[in-house]
Amino acid sequence: MASLATEFVQPKIGTKPWSPSETFVKGEHDIFSYLNQTLENRILILDGAMGTMIQKFKFTEEDYRGERFKDFDAPDGLRGNNDLLSLTKPDTIREIHEAYLTAGSDIIETNTFSGTTIAMADYKMEHLVYELNFASAKLCREACDKFTALTPEKPRFAVGAIGPTNRTGSISPSVEDPGFRNVTFDELRIAYKEQCEGLVSGGCEIIMVETIFDTLNAKAALFAVEEFFEEKGFKMPVMVSGTIVDQSGRTLSGQTSEAFYTSIRHTKPFSVGLNCALGAKAMKPFLQRLASCAECWVSCYPNAGLPNAMGGYDEKPEDTAQNVLDFAKDKLVNIVGGCCGTT
Repeated sequence: MASLATEFVQPKIGTKPWSPSETFVKGEHDIFSYLNQTLENRILILDGAMGTMIQKFKFTEEDYRGERFKDFDAPDGLRGNNDLLSLTKPDTIREIHEAYLTAGSDIIETNTFSGTTIAMADYKMEHLVYELNFASAKLCREACDKFTALTPEKPRFAVGAIGPTNRTGSISPSVEDPGFRNVTFDELRIAYKEQCEGLVSGGCEIIMVETIFDTLNAKAALFAVEEFFEEKGFKMPVMVSGTIVDQSGRTLSGQTSEAFYTSIRHTKPFSVGLNCALGAKAMKPFLQRLASCAECWVSCYPNAGLPNAMGGYDEKPEDTAQNVLDFAKDKLVNIVGGCCGTT
Protein backbone atom coordinates (compact mmCIF):
# COMPACT_ATOMS: atom_id res chain seq x y z
CA MET A 1 0.00 0.00 0.00
CA ALA A 2 3.03 2.29 -0.04
CA SER A 3 1.96 3.65 -3.42
CA LEU A 4 -1.24 5.19 -2.05
CA ALA A 5 -1.46 8.88 -1.30
CA THR A 6 -0.61 9.77 2.29
CA GLU A 7 -3.81 11.74 2.84
CA PHE A 8 -7.28 10.23 2.86
CA VAL A 9 -10.57 12.07 2.99
CA GLN A 10 -13.13 10.29 5.14
CA PRO A 11 -15.74 8.94 2.67
CA LYS A 12 -19.44 9.52 2.94
CA ILE A 13 -20.87 6.29 4.24
CA GLY A 14 -24.45 7.25 3.36
CA THR A 15 -26.78 4.36 4.17
CA LYS A 16 -23.86 1.95 4.56
CA PRO A 17 -24.08 0.83 8.22
CA TRP A 18 -20.46 -0.32 8.65
CA SER A 19 -17.93 2.46 8.83
CA PRO A 20 -14.34 1.74 7.81
CA SER A 21 -13.27 3.58 10.96
CA GLU A 22 -14.46 0.55 12.94
CA THR A 23 -11.65 -1.58 11.55
CA PHE A 24 -7.89 -1.52 11.44
CA VAL A 25 -6.11 -2.67 8.34
CA LYS A 26 -2.59 -4.03 8.13
CA GLY A 27 -0.21 -1.64 6.39
CA GLU A 28 0.49 2.08 6.19
CA HIS A 29 -2.91 3.24 4.98
CA ASP A 30 -6.56 2.48 5.47
CA ILE A 31 -7.67 0.48 2.45
CA PHE A 32 -11.29 0.66 3.64
CA SER A 33 -11.24 4.45 3.46
CA TYR A 34 -9.66 4.49 0.02
CA LEU A 35 -12.06 1.95 -1.48
CA ASN A 36 -15.13 3.52 0.10
CA GLN A 37 -14.12 6.95 -1.10
CA THR A 38 -13.51 5.67 -4.64
CA LEU A 39 -16.76 3.71 -4.75
CA GLU A 40 -18.70 6.82 -3.76
CA ASN A 41 -17.56 8.29 -7.08
CA ARG A 42 -17.24 5.47 -9.59
CA ILE A 43 -17.62 1.78 -10.31
CA LEU A 44 -14.52 -0.31 -9.70
CA ILE A 45 -13.47 -2.78 -12.38
CA LEU A 46 -12.70 -6.36 -11.45
CA ASP A 47 -10.87 -8.67 -13.85
CA GLY A 48 -12.35 -11.39 -16.06
CA ALA A 49 -12.01 -15.16 -16.09
CA MET A 50 -8.83 -16.98 -15.17
CA GLY A 51 -9.80 -20.59 -16.02
CA THR A 52 -11.05 -20.01 -19.55
CA MET A 53 -8.05 -17.76 -20.26
CA ILE A 54 -5.75 -20.59 -19.17
CA GLN A 55 -7.61 -23.03 -21.42
CA LYS A 56 -6.62 -20.96 -24.47
CA PHE A 57 -2.98 -21.95 -23.95
CA LYS A 58 -3.90 -25.63 -24.41
CA PHE A 59 -1.35 -26.80 -21.86
CA THR A 60 -0.41 -30.48 -21.84
CA GLU A 61 0.12 -32.77 -18.87
CA GLU A 62 3.85 -32.05 -19.16
CA ASP A 63 3.20 -28.31 -19.05
CA TYR A 64 1.23 -28.63 -15.84
CA ARG A 65 3.92 -30.79 -14.25
CA GLY A 66 6.97 -28.78 -15.26
CA GLU A 67 10.34 -30.06 -14.14
CA ARG A 68 9.52 -29.98 -10.44
CA PHE A 69 6.51 -32.32 -10.65
CA LYS A 70 7.74 -34.40 -13.57
CA ASP A 71 7.58 -37.64 -11.58
CA PHE A 72 4.87 -36.68 -9.09
CA ASP A 73 2.51 -39.58 -8.35
CA ALA A 74 -0.96 -38.40 -9.37
CA PRO A 75 -3.11 -41.35 -10.53
CA ASP A 76 -5.39 -39.16 -12.65
CA GLY A 77 -2.70 -36.73 -13.76
CA LEU A 78 -2.20 -33.05 -12.99
CA ARG A 79 -3.68 -31.55 -16.15
CA GLY A 80 -6.53 -29.26 -15.15
CA ASN A 81 -5.01 -28.23 -11.83
CA ASN A 82 -4.89 -24.58 -12.81
CA ASP A 83 -3.69 -23.40 -9.41
CA LEU A 84 -0.51 -25.43 -9.92
CA LEU A 85 0.41 -23.24 -12.90
CA SER A 86 1.36 -20.47 -10.46
CA LEU A 87 4.37 -22.68 -9.71
CA THR A 88 5.01 -24.36 -13.07
CA LYS A 89 3.92 -21.61 -15.50
CA PRO A 90 4.20 -18.37 -13.48
CA ASP A 91 4.92 -16.26 -16.56
CA THR A 92 1.56 -17.28 -18.05
CA ILE A 93 -0.34 -16.36 -14.90
CA ARG A 94 1.55 -13.07 -14.74
CA GLU A 95 0.68 -12.44 -18.40
CA ILE A 96 -3.04 -12.94 -17.69
CA HIS A 97 -2.93 -10.63 -14.68
CA GLU A 98 -1.16 -7.93 -16.64
CA ALA A 99 -3.56 -8.25 -19.57
CA TYR A 100 -6.47 -7.48 -17.25
CA LEU A 101 -4.63 -4.56 -15.68
CA THR A 102 -3.81 -3.20 -19.13
CA ALA A 103 -7.51 -3.41 -19.97
CA GLY A 104 -8.32 -1.20 -16.98
CA SER A 105 -8.92 -3.45 -13.97
CA ASP A 106 -8.70 -1.86 -10.53
CA ILE A 107 -8.89 -5.23 -8.79
CA ILE A 108 -7.50 -8.57 -9.95
CA GLU A 109 -7.99 -12.02 -8.40
CA THR A 110 -5.39 -14.62 -7.54
CA ASN A 111 -5.19 -17.91 -9.40
CA THR A 112 -6.43 -19.85 -6.35
CA PHE A 113 -9.98 -20.98 -7.08
CA SER A 114 -9.15 -24.51 -5.91
CA GLY A 115 -6.51 -23.58 -3.38
CA THR A 116 -7.71 -25.62 -0.40
CA THR A 117 -6.60 -28.98 0.96
CA ILE A 118 -10.09 -30.28 0.17
CA ALA A 119 -9.89 -29.44 -3.53
CA MET A 120 -6.20 -30.32 -3.83
CA ALA A 121 -6.88 -33.80 -2.45
CA ASP A 122 -7.96 -34.76 -5.98
CA TYR A 123 -4.33 -34.35 -7.03
CA LYS A 124 -2.72 -35.55 -3.77
CA MET A 125 -1.29 -32.06 -3.36
CA GLU A 126 -2.70 -31.05 0.01
CA HIS A 127 0.84 -30.41 1.27
CA LEU A 128 1.30 -27.64 -1.32
CA VAL A 129 -1.69 -25.51 -0.36
CA TYR A 130 0.17 -22.79 1.54
CA GLU A 131 2.86 -22.56 -1.14
CA LEU A 132 0.31 -22.44 -3.98
CA ASN A 133 -1.62 -19.61 -2.33
CA PHE A 134 1.49 -17.70 -1.36
CA ALA A 135 2.98 -17.95 -4.87
CA SER A 136 -0.31 -17.00 -6.55
CA ALA A 137 -0.78 -14.01 -4.26
CA LYS A 138 2.80 -12.89 -4.89
CA LEU A 139 2.29 -12.97 -8.67
CA CYS A 140 -0.94 -11.00 -8.33
CA ARG A 141 0.64 -8.48 -5.94
CA GLU A 142 3.66 -7.93 -8.20
CA ALA A 143 1.41 -7.27 -11.21
CA CYS A 144 -0.62 -4.75 -9.20
CA ASP A 145 2.52 -3.01 -7.92
CA LYS A 146 3.93 -2.77 -11.44
CA PHE A 147 0.84 -0.98 -12.77
CA THR A 148 0.35 1.16 -9.67
CA ALA A 149 3.91 2.43 -10.11
CA LEU A 150 2.98 3.56 -13.64
CA THR A 151 -0.09 5.47 -12.47
CA PRO A 152 0.16 6.07 -8.69
CA GLU A 153 -3.10 7.99 -8.69
CA LYS A 154 -4.89 4.74 -9.56
CA PRO A 155 -3.72 2.00 -7.17
CA ARG A 156 -4.51 -1.59 -8.10
CA PHE A 157 -5.51 -4.22 -5.58
CA ALA A 158 -4.78 -7.93 -5.26
CA VAL A 159 -7.78 -10.01 -4.23
CA GLY A 160 -7.31 -13.41 -2.65
CA ALA A 161 -9.83 -15.68 -4.39
CA ILE A 162 -11.37 -18.37 -2.19
CA GLY A 163 -13.48 -20.82 -4.19
CA PRO A 164 -16.30 -23.05 -2.92
CA THR A 165 -14.33 -26.36 -2.89
CA ASN A 166 -15.68 -29.46 -4.63
CA ARG A 167 -17.69 -30.58 -1.59
CA THR A 168 -20.85 -29.23 -0.04
CA GLY A 169 -21.63 -29.00 3.63
CA SER A 170 -25.41 -28.99 3.34
CA ILE A 171 -26.20 -31.39 0.50
CA SER A 172 -25.68 -35.14 0.44
CA PRO A 173 -23.60 -36.48 -2.48
CA SER A 174 -25.55 -39.72 -2.18
CA VAL A 175 -29.12 -39.97 -3.48
CA GLU A 176 -29.60 -43.11 -1.40
CA ASP A 177 -28.58 -41.39 1.85
CA PRO A 178 -29.87 -37.79 2.14
CA GLY A 179 -28.29 -37.39 5.57
CA PHE A 180 -24.78 -38.26 4.44
CA ARG A 181 -22.10 -35.54 4.19
CA ASN A 182 -18.60 -35.97 2.80
CA VAL A 183 -17.23 -32.90 4.60
CA THR A 184 -17.78 -31.25 7.98
CA PHE A 185 -17.99 -27.59 8.89
CA ASP A 186 -14.72 -27.79 10.82
CA GLU A 187 -12.93 -29.47 7.92
CA LEU A 188 -14.05 -26.62 5.67
CA ARG A 189 -13.09 -23.99 8.25
CA ILE A 190 -9.59 -25.39 8.71
CA ALA A 191 -9.03 -25.67 4.94
CA TYR A 192 -10.21 -22.12 4.28
CA LYS A 193 -8.09 -20.69 7.09
CA GLU A 194 -4.93 -22.26 5.70
CA GLN A 195 -5.73 -20.81 2.29
CA CYS A 196 -6.35 -17.37 3.77
CA GLU A 197 -2.99 -17.40 5.53
CA GLY A 198 -1.16 -18.16 2.29
CA LEU A 199 -3.05 -15.46 0.39
CA VAL A 200 -2.42 -12.72 2.94
CA SER A 201 1.22 -13.70 3.47
CA GLY A 202 1.72 -13.51 -0.29
CA GLY A 203 0.45 -9.93 -0.46
CA CYS A 204 -3.32 -9.84 -0.93
CA GLU A 205 -5.15 -6.79 0.47
CA ILE A 206 -8.71 -8.02 -0.10
CA ILE A 207 -10.28 -11.44 0.41
CA MET A 208 -13.09 -12.71 -1.78
CA VAL A 209 -15.23 -15.74 -0.97
CA GLU A 210 -16.65 -16.46 -4.40
CA THR A 211 -18.90 -18.64 -6.57
CA ILE A 212 -20.84 -19.72 -3.50
CA PHE A 213 -23.38 -22.44 -4.30
CA ASP A 214 -23.76 -23.63 -0.69
CA THR A 215 -24.17 -21.00 2.01
CA LEU A 216 -22.89 -23.37 4.68
CA ASN A 217 -19.56 -23.54 2.86
CA ALA A 218 -19.54 -19.75 2.72
CA LYS A 219 -20.24 -19.52 6.43
CA ALA A 220 -17.28 -21.81 7.12
CA ALA A 221 -15.06 -19.66 4.89
CA LEU A 222 -16.18 -16.41 6.46
CA PHE A 223 -15.75 -17.86 9.95
CA ALA A 224 -12.22 -18.95 9.02
CA VAL A 225 -11.32 -15.55 7.58
CA GLU A 226 -12.61 -13.75 10.67
CA GLU A 227 -10.75 -16.17 12.93
CA PHE A 228 -7.57 -15.50 10.98
CA PHE A 229 -8.03 -11.73 11.28
CA GLU A 230 -8.61 -11.95 15.02
CA GLU A 231 -5.44 -13.96 15.51
CA LYS A 232 -3.35 -11.55 13.44
CA GLY A 233 -4.86 -8.36 14.87
CA PHE A 234 -6.04 -6.69 11.67
CA LYS A 235 -8.90 -6.70 9.18
CA MET A 236 -9.17 -6.52 5.41
CA PRO A 237 -12.15 -5.94 3.13
CA VAL A 238 -14.01 -9.20 2.52
CA MET A 239 -16.04 -9.54 -0.65
CA VAL A 240 -18.71 -12.24 -0.91
CA SER A 241 -20.13 -13.52 -4.21
CA GLY A 242 -22.77 -16.20 -4.66
CA THR A 243 -23.90 -18.01 -7.78
CA ILE A 244 -27.43 -18.66 -9.03
CA VAL A 245 -27.61 -22.05 -10.70
CA ASP A 246 -30.71 -21.68 -12.90
CA GLN A 247 -33.73 -19.53 -13.71
CA SER A 248 -35.29 -20.39 -10.35
CA GLY A 249 -33.01 -17.70 -8.98
CA ARG A 250 -31.63 -19.93 -6.24
CA THR A 251 -28.27 -21.21 -5.15
CA LEU A 252 -27.62 -24.96 -5.32
CA SER A 253 -28.47 -25.18 -1.62
CA GLY A 254 -31.86 -23.61 -2.35
CA GLN A 255 -31.63 -19.97 -1.28
CA THR A 256 -32.80 -16.93 -3.19
CA SER A 257 -30.29 -14.10 -3.51
CA GLU A 258 -32.06 -12.20 -0.72
CA ALA A 259 -31.96 -15.21 1.61
CA PHE A 260 -28.32 -15.77 0.78
CA TYR A 261 -27.48 -12.20 1.78
CA THR A 262 -29.51 -12.48 4.97
CA SER A 263 -27.55 -15.61 5.89
CA ILE A 264 -24.16 -13.90 5.65
CA ARG A 265 -25.16 -10.33 6.61
CA HIS A 266 -23.87 -10.74 10.17
CA THR A 267 -20.29 -11.00 8.87
CA LYS A 268 -20.52 -7.39 7.64
CA PRO A 269 -19.03 -8.01 4.18
CA PHE A 270 -17.41 -5.14 2.32
CA SER A 271 -19.45 -6.17 -0.72
CA VAL A 272 -21.92 -8.84 -1.73
CA GLY A 273 -22.79 -9.95 -5.23
CA LEU A 274 -23.32 -12.62 -7.85
CA ASN A 275 -20.96 -14.23 -10.32
CA CYS A 276 -20.69 -17.05 -12.84
CA ALA A 277 -23.83 -18.97 -13.81
CA LEU A 278 -26.37 -17.45 -16.13
CA GLY A 279 -24.71 -14.57 -17.90
CA ALA A 280 -25.48 -10.90 -17.35
CA LYS A 281 -28.82 -10.70 -19.17
CA ALA A 282 -30.41 -13.64 -17.36
CA MET A 283 -28.81 -12.67 -14.06
CA LYS A 284 -30.23 -9.14 -13.94
CA PRO A 285 -33.54 -9.81 -12.13
CA PHE A 286 -31.73 -11.70 -9.36
CA LEU A 287 -29.11 -8.98 -9.08
CA GLN A 288 -31.91 -6.42 -8.77
CA ARG A 289 -33.37 -8.32 -5.84
CA LEU A 290 -29.99 -8.59 -4.14
CA ALA A 291 -29.17 -4.93 -4.69
CA SER A 292 -32.51 -3.89 -3.21
CA CYS A 293 -31.69 -5.45 0.17
CA ALA A 294 -27.89 -5.23 0.41
CA GLU A 295 -26.54 -2.77 3.00
CA CYS A 296 -23.03 -2.86 1.56
CA TRP A 297 -21.46 -2.42 -1.87
CA VAL A 298 -22.75 -4.70 -4.64
CA SER A 299 -20.63 -6.62 -7.15
CA CYS A 300 -21.36 -8.69 -10.22
CA TYR A 301 -19.14 -10.61 -12.61
CA PRO A 302 -21.21 -12.83 -14.90
CA ASN A 303 -20.25 -15.48 -17.43
CA ALA A 304 -20.14 -14.59 -21.11
CA GLY A 305 -23.66 -15.98 -21.45
CA LEU A 306 -24.52 -19.64 -21.08
CA PRO A 307 -22.05 -22.25 -22.37
CA ASN A 308 -22.81 -23.92 -25.69
CA ALA A 309 -23.02 -27.68 -26.30
CA MET A 310 -19.22 -27.88 -26.53
CA GLY A 311 -18.68 -26.02 -23.26
CA GLY A 312 -17.59 -22.84 -25.01
CA TYR A 313 -19.04 -19.33 -24.81
CA ASP A 314 -20.54 -17.62 -27.84
CA GLU A 315 -21.43 -14.24 -26.36
CA LYS A 316 -19.25 -11.50 -27.84
CA PRO A 317 -17.43 -8.98 -25.64
CA GLU A 318 -19.60 -6.17 -27.03
CA ASP A 319 -22.75 -8.01 -25.95
CA THR A 320 -21.45 -8.71 -22.47
CA ALA A 321 -20.35 -5.09 -22.16
CA GLN A 322 -23.79 -3.80 -23.13
CA ASN A 323 -25.52 -6.12 -20.68
CA VAL A 324 -23.21 -5.07 -17.86
CA LEU A 325 -23.63 -1.42 -18.85
CA ASP A 326 -27.34 -1.87 -18.15
CA PHE A 327 -26.42 -2.81 -14.56
CA ALA A 328 -24.60 0.49 -14.22
CA LYS A 329 -27.38 2.56 -15.80
CA ASP A 330 -29.87 1.04 -13.37
CA LYS A 331 -27.50 1.71 -10.45
CA LEU A 332 -27.37 -1.94 -9.41
CA VAL A 333 -23.62 -2.39 -9.05
CA ASN A 334 -20.51 -0.82 -7.56
CA ILE A 335 -17.95 -3.43 -8.68
CA VAL A 336 -18.11 -5.12 -12.09
CA GLY A 337 -16.07 -7.82 -13.81
CA GLY A 338 -16.42 -11.03 -15.79
CA CYS A 339 -16.45 -14.76 -15.10
CA CYS A 340 -16.24 -17.86 -17.34
CA GLY A 341 -15.77 -17.11 -21.02
CA THR A 342 -14.84 -13.44 -20.51
CA THR A 343 -11.47 -11.97 -21.38
